[in-house]
Amino acid sequence: MEKKKEGFGSKIGFVFAAAGSAVGLGNIWRFPYLAAKYGGGIFLLIYLILAVTFGFSLMITEIAIGRKTGKSVIGAYKDVDKRFTFLGPIAAIVPFIITPYYCVIGGWVLKYLTVFVVGSGKSVADEGSFFGSFIGNWFQPTLFFVIFAFLTALVVILGVQKGIEAISKILMPILLILIVGIAVYTMTIPGALDGLKYYVLPNFKGFTVTVFLKTLVAAMGQLFYSMSLAMGIMVTYGSYMRKEDSLEGSVRQIEIFDTAVAFLAGMIIVPAVFAFSGGNAESLNAGPSLMFVTLPNVFKTMKGGQIVGAFFFSLVALAALTSAISLLETIVSIICERFKIGRILGTLICFAFVVIVGLTSVFGYSIWNEVKIFGYQFLDFYDFVSNNVIMPIVSLLTCVLIGYFVKTKFVEDEVLYGEKKFGAKGLYKVMILAICPICMIVILISNFFLSL
Repeated sequence: MEKKKEGFGSKIGFVFAAAGSAVGLGNIWRFPYLAAKYGGGIFLLIYLILAVTFGFSLMITEIAIGRKTGKSVIGAYKDVDKRFTFLGPIAAIVPFIITPYYCVIGGWVLKYLTVFVVGSGKSVADEGSFFGSFIGNWFQPTLFFVIFAFLTALVVILGVQKGIEAISKILMPILLILIVGIAVYTMTIPGALDGLKYYVLPNFKGFTVTVFLKTLVAAMGQLFYSMSLAMGIMVTYGSYMRKEDSLEGSVRQIEIFDTAVAFLAGMIIVPAVFAFSGGNAESLNAGPSLMFVTLPNVFKTMKGGQIVGAFFFSLVALAALTSAISLLETIVSIICERFKIGRILGTLICFAFVVIVGLTSVFGYSIWNEVKIFGYQFLDFYDFVSNNVIMPIVSLLTCVLIGYFVKTKFVEDEVLYGEKKFGAKGLYKVMILAICPICMIVILISNFFLSL
């Protein structure tokens, strides 16, 4: 007799786990940077509208596919429609690409957390080349990367309920307390309120149709990344979801949690950097170095910055860990289902894979820094291919599958299982049949021209 698939033991466990997947480095670092870059309040408004329409529709689709089929991403698409069997392997590629380099970045966060916890936070800021020196020496990045990957694997080995659900119930409330506490503290910094205005108030200066389109594409791309869409994660977690739990209600709760964390992260980073740069908005356009170079300098000049820095990087480490867990769980689920092996063996195989592939990202900034793939460092190449190419294609084809082949009734019936109504049914149909596919095509075209 086939062993029954393990699942989440409660609705709150599922919501916390899925929210933990969505809440990651994209929320803590990328969202504030993009919001500051694209007009503050304008970006926030566009993002919020997209979250409750675009993001909601894609997320509820993926979770419904997972719950209805009870399988990982490869088997799920095959069960939905055999003509789209090819889509499962394409979607499965994404977590296999992202997990290794995401754990490498998680290792960077662990390094900074360690530095601040032991009281050496000022050295990070004092040495302007600290980050470059750190990633340029392969040994320490490798050490922290393997530690981070090991912690992730340990949770996955424990299983869905005893591992992922249990740790999510602990980490997500802690994460929320930390981010609210740091955000409140940030507002007490002299000059922070001016930074908050810059962050939340729309800036229409120089706002043209072209700028609007760039802002729209940036917000869609951020939402795509932030909500763990087209990575196979939500399909996998959906396969663990209990039938009696409200699908629509759960997705709304995940959305609220994810968006709230992203907004609060912006309330920490934008006002703080704005205040300590003397109102220089250009300091917010530091890109990847914003978290690893600019913020440590802010903590250096901030009263109690050593403690705030330790709490901040604790927050980032928790967010990175919860997302890494969902990524690793997705590829473990695929391997276990495909080769009919147990969770422990499957996790160990995937851990070895993550370490081997992740080392290319580590070495890409050190001993292999001269090696480029189409002009990209290894990590940047993996990020571009997964986020800018494969994920939009997966979402576009998923919309085509649900909207035009099996029809939206496939998802609607799953949402209505045990429920009296699907409140957003009308919106959902419009989004899947027209708006979402158009958005995906816009993202693909934009990414193509940006890469030229």
